[in-house]
Amino acid sequence: MAVIVSACLLGLCCRYDCKITKNENVLSFIKNETVIPVCPEQLGGRPTPRKPVEILNGKVIEKNGTDHTDEFLLGAEQTLKIAKLNNIKTAILKSKSPSCGFGKIYDGTFSKTLINGNGITAELLNQNGIEIKNENEI
Repeated sequence: MAVIVSACLLGLCCRYDCKITKNENVLSFIKNETVIPVCPEQLGGRPTPRKPVEILNGKVIEKNGTDHTDEFLLGAEQTLKIAKLNNIKTAILKSKSPSCGFGKIYDGTFSKTLINGNGITAELLNQNGIEIKNENEI
């Protein structure tokens, strides 16, 4: 069975700041799985590197107020299409991300304050019956 994994957790250079964040626990956990790496932000047309964004009042915004909600929605929809095409039941997604965070995300003030909530992609996948895990739950 295949599993979707946030591409940044696999060491791909897709994080907003181009930092490589390969997660050895995730790599070990998925070693016998068919893995489909995804970066919803890139799938939505966002460049790498890119300015950080957070979710505030349902909108995905940069610190200066620039709205990127439509790109994040597109990336989430594309990720869901990939999941459906591959009969995905589980996704391992990057915690706290405005795309992939599940359970906790930043509050939109760019103060590193966490609140209960989900990223755009994590929420859409969850609404479609896909189990969401993050790198800290592996």
